[in-house]
Amino acid sequence: VREPVMGHSELDMRMKSGELQMVVEVPPSFGRDVQRGKNPDVGYWVDGSGTTAETINGYAQGVHSLWQQRYAERLQPGSAMGVSVENRYLYNPDVLSLPAMVPAVIPLLLMMIPAVLAALSVVREKELGSIINLYVTPVRRSEFLLGKQLPYVLFAFASSVLLVLMAVFVFKVPIKGSIPLLMGSLFIYCILSTGLGMLCSSVTRSQIAVIFLTLVATMMPAAQLCGLTDPVPNDGSLSSIIGNIYPTTHMLLISRGVFNKGLHLVDMRIPVLILAAEIVVICGLGILSQRKQER
Repeated sequence: VREPVMGHSELDMRMKSGELQMVVEVPPSFGRDVQRGKNPDVGYWVDGSGTTAETINGYAQGVHSLWQQRYAERLQPGSAMGVSVENRYLYNPDVLSLPAMVPAVIPLLLMMIPAVLAALSVVREKELGSIINLYVTPVRRSEFLLGKQLPYVLFAFASSVLLVLMAVFVFKVPIKGSIPLLMGSLFIYCILSTGLGMLCSSVTRSQIAVIFLTLVATMMPAAQLCGLTDPVPNDGSLSSIIGNIYPTTHMLLISRGVFNKGLHLVDMRIPVLILAAEIVVICGLGILSQRKQER
């Protein structure tokens, strides 16, 4: 099987960005070789940086077996003609679990824990009654929430630095791409996770309730809909819409891209811009939904 005819072409960039997870290379003489009874080669190039590489390869092998069963005997009755399939895993040739999971766990943890802590910081004041200080002072809602959010943003970013160091030195997953891209994206992501916590705190008054609401709003979408273990759905359903706009989806692309694919800002500019735009939406909703006085 030849090397994939991509180089630095559009297909290569689309696979690196996560838009494509498998490329099938069918030789130009495939149909002619089949008719002549030869055994042509078909190449499958699978993105091995995620946890779906083995599943994708299984589907490819299943399609190959189905083709053999339906057409091989009809084209060459009584012959042993077949099509040789060669699969190659890009970015993680040995399909190891650590390079696929460690970069993905970092965004998952940074979405859940900082969001819960940020939400509790506001709801705790509601339960204790100290929130009354906000109501009797000229402090704006934006100033109050940003002041509450900033310490947790710094805490979350410090945690992200420790998680990246653990990934490199404890789990031995090297960073192949741009470190400034990774750290800058994680800082934006920390603002988003704490902003989600602030948004959840604006609609609850109980610490137990806000913990439950924040975990549901962060853990479930991040683990189920954002490509952690399964591809992000693109069927137009509600889960597809949530998965494509949720911040964890784009942070997973950046994290896996930097760790496993050696990507830089020029390769991940679209996910970074999406994360930056979501700061305005999430933090803006948190400020607007926070009441200046209790009803």
